Parts: sequence; structure tokens; C-alpha cells
Amino acid sequence: MKFEELKEFKKDLKKISKKHRSISEDIEVVKKVLEVSPSERPPFSYRIEGLEVESCIIKIKKIASKSFKGKGVNSGFRIVYAHFENEDKIVLIEVYHKSDKEIEDKKRILDNFK
Repeated sequence: MKFEELKEFKKDLKKISKKHRSISEDIEVVKKVLEVSPSERPPFSYRIEGLEVESCIIKIKKIASKSFKGKGVNSGFRIVYAHFENEDKIVLIEVYHKSDKEIEDKKRILDNFK
């Protein structure tokens, strides 16, 4: 599986890592899981519908984080990615904490994948 990151994702990651130091490690664990099972897996992740884009856009809601010991997968981090099954590729679109932002940036998704 090939992983790419939007430049906006890199900015998100840099901003979050100032407050939550383990986020880079947490994302590496997520990548290992996605290599094995990149499709949606409710209740941990689900497809974002209604965007009318060619790729499959998935939002991961349950991510275990070292920054939130004792919380399990209810850390509050969210990752949005595009899965290109035919190309065996995942593009990381957005990472955020649910206390900072309520929902994904649909404009970012449409600007990059429509």
C-alpha cells in the first residue's frame, strides 16, 4: 500500500503534534492497520457519502492514542482519507481532534478529489 499526504494534512499534523506529542506514532499504527484492511469498518470508520467523488472517502472515528492513556480508542482524533483500490493507494486528507472541529472539511475533499 502506498501512502500520500496532502500538504494540508501535514499542516494539520504539525499543529496537533504540538499539543498531542504521540499523534505521529498513532498515525503510523493506523497506516499499518490500513495496509491490511483499508476499507470502512463500522463503528471504527465509515464512508463519507454524498460527495460525488470518484474515490472512496473514509473517516476513521476511533483511534487509540498514547496521548490519551486509559481512553482506548475514544481518543477523539479523526482521520479522513481517500482509498484508491485500483492503485493500491491511500491519500491522507485531514487529521483533527473532535474538540477542535466538529466535522471533516468537505471543501478540502472536493477541491482535491473532484
